[in-house]
Amino acid sequence: MKNSTMRTFFKTITLLKVTTLKFIALAALSCLALTGYAEEAADIQKLQTRWAEIKYQTPEAEQEKAFASLVVEAEQLRAANTRAPYLIWEAIIRSTYAGAKGGLGALDQVKQAKKLLEQAIKMDPAAMNGSAYTSLGSLYYQVPGWPVGFGDHKKAKELLLKGLSYNPDGIDSNYFYGDYLLEQKDYKKAIAAFEKALKAAPRPGRESADAGRKGEIAAAMAKAKKHL
Repeated sequence: MKNSTMRTFFKTITLLKVTTLKFIALAALSCLALTGYAEEAADIQKLQTRWAEIKYQTPEAEQEKAFASLVVEAEQLRAANTRAPYLIWEAIIRSTYAGAKGGLGALDQVKQAKKLLEQAIKMDPAAMNGSAYTSLGSLYYQVPGWPVGFGDHKKAKELLLKGLSYNPDGIDSNYFYGDYLLEQKDYKKAIAAFEKALKAAPRPGRESADAGRKGEIAAAMAKAKKHL
């Protein structure tokens, strides 16, 4: 074999080895990524399911204690996995816990939820179909304003509309926007938002949450219709 031919041969072998190693490395990384997302999906599903059980199926007198335990679990998961969905769900659980807890003691939970949602938006604004925007917007119109809290109806509308831009047909994005409009006494637009929320596609694995939310939508819609 001529020297030039031999050099070409060895270069080809070397390139094949490098390409093969790169392929193996990429395949390994892909497997790790898929494993990570599978674990994330299982973790988030567990939090979602337990949250719905407490919120919609647990007696009101027992909810505060149950949510307190779920906050601890969500915080532990988020500490080990810093991706946006973990931050969002810890925030949702903390804010719901604040509602069950009530009083000034709840404000600290709401503030922590706010920080988590802001971090999630910086990290991945599109995570969970923009849920961080919707959840943060709901806090801004439900929390008292200065000097007690950070409530701001103008900011709430901005965030809720941003959430709708990511998930225009979602049950939660439309419900919370409708609830905001109801607070603003814009009853016709609130009813339109509630009607759209009721038409949202079912969420697989979240049947309990969907049923509970539809109950809240029906109650809010009835309240809005009384003012027409």
